[in-house]
Amino acid sequence: MAAAAPPPPPTPAPSAPTGLPDSDSTPVGHPLFARIRLATPLDIPHIHKLIHQMAIFEKLTHLFTATESSLASTLFKSPPFLSFTIFLLEVSSHPFEKDSNFHSQSFTPIERIFNLDHSLIDPEAETFKNGINGDVVVAGFVLFFPNFSTFLGKPGFYVEDLFVRECYRRKGLGKLLLSAVASQAVKMGYGRVEWVVLDWNVNAIKFYEEMGANVLPEWRICRLTGPALEAYRDAI
Repeated sequence: MAAAAPPPPPTPAPSAPTGLPDSDSTPVGHPLFARIRLATPLDIPHIHKLIHQMAIFEKLTHLFTATESSLASTLFKSPPFLSFTIFLLEVSSHPFEKDSNFHSQSFTPIERIFNLDHSLIDPEAETFKNGINGDVVVAGFVLFFPNFSTFLGKPGFYVEDLFVRECYRRKGLGKLLLSAVASQAVKMGYGRVEWVVLDWNVNAIKFYEEMGANVLPEWRICRLTGPALEAYRDAI
């Protein structure tokens, strides 16, 4: 996905998102326990598979060249929120066990209960199973990093990727992921969160608008990559 577009004129802040389950919801029907936590280097294999699935969904596999090694050499080199940061979405049919390894001064995992009308079948449960914690399965992720708005005079977060696996979509989990990023931005005194969306993805556009986001059709993405970027190696 591309770098952030130039800043638009300031607009009033949207209302806080609603409709998310409370952390103390009572499980009924077919409960799905969800957790958002900071990813770690141990999660790179799952993150790589999620990125590949996202490339397939976006019809951009011809641009997909990332490897586990390239991710490992770039991610997790700085403290959370100061550079590339990943929230990992995990789900389970049972309450999560308390794990101090996922707690830090930077971020406390977010846990929610989603009461579904029907049991959910994950055909890739074994592939995305977190081998450390019982039946916990990785369901999605969001990768974001700081940017800066000169018009606001404040930093913000740019969301590079947000992805939820197909069998877990349309259940509020994507909203939970994006809300976690927005909440963190507010807590840090940041001025905004922004991202791009493919123009054909009308479901995503509607979803973002319902969350209070302004979709800016007047901005275009500009990108230098591959040979076009390499041509500047000795330009100066």
